Amino acid sequence: MIIDFIVAILWSLSPFGEAKVGIPYGMLKGLNVYWVFVLCFLANVMVFPIMMFFLEKINVYFTRWKFYKKSALFVARRAKTSSGDKIKKYGFFGLVLFVMIPLPGTGVYAGSIATYLFKIEKQKAFWANVIGIFLSSAIVWSATMASMKAM
Repeated sequence: MIIDFIVAILWSLSPFGEAKVGIPYGMLKGLNVYWVFVLCFLANVMVFPIMMFFLEKINVYFTRWKFYKKSALFVARRAKTSSGDKIKKYGFFGLVLFVMIPLPGTGVYAGSIATYLFKIEKQKAFWANVIGIFLSSAIVWSATMASMKAM
């Protein structure tokens, strides 16, 4: 049981799923649905400060390597084209909506990259990410609950 909570939390920290995968995983493993929501949500929130630290401090050193620099530029261009207009136009609420959409390529990782690229004030961006993560987690949690009751 504890292992399943840890795996759900690790999914929520992972860029390959975030809470969008951690919550259904924990719920389908039979864990307490409320604890799963809270722990996966909080784990997903922890990604923002970690990503900001990485982007501001460590990213500078990695850009010295050609492969990393190429990959980082690809991700930056993609983030700017997919989210840039919405975030620039709607500001705080644009970032909330971008993070909230429970689809691959959106979420706190993309929100953190957008914060870094568009030089958004960190405190505002943090709260936009928290609200977006909460709404996304609530959508995924509700959908998972509904599908579990339908089984």
